[in-house]
Order: sequence, then structure tokens, then C-alpha cells
Amino acid sequence: MNTKLTLTLEKEVIEKAKEFAARQGQSLSSLVENYFKLLTFEHKEEPKKKERKPLPESFLKLKGCLKHEGEFNYKEELTKALEEKYGL
Repeated sequence: MNTKLTLTLEKEVIEKAKEFAARQGQSLSSLVENYFKLLTFEHKEEPKKKERKPLPESFLKLKGCLKHEGEFNYKEELTKALEEKYGL
């Protein structure tokens, strides 16, 4: 069952949307309906938690091999390394 919907949008947006719909060979209503379907389809179900794969044993053996004293600012260290590498 179709139901009428009234939207208030900027005139320029409506004009561009109508032109786009015409180029796609569909009505503005079907364009909006399909967009709404897309939005609601993505959020229909609760996002499933991804199961993490166990880390390889060789990676786990590295635990504790790097020592660092004090605070470590990853972004700052990365910036320094890139500046050295590329002479910035």
C-alpha cells in the first residue's frame, strides 16, 4: 500500500534530484523509496559481533619483546619517522 509523504527540501536539491531520477529512468518517488529501503535494510538487524580469529602462535611469541619506558605517542613518532624518511 502506498502512502503519500510530504518533504521540505531546498529547491535546488529537488531540481537536481529530479534530473538524476530522469537520467536513471525512474520517478523521484521511486528514487526516494529505494534510498529509504537501502537505509533501513542496513540497520534492520542488530549488528552481529564479528568473531575474532585467534592470533598466530608466532605472533603471540612476540609479546613482551619490545620495551618502552614512559609515555608513547604513536602519531608523534610516526610523524617523526615520515619526516626523516621523506626529508620534510
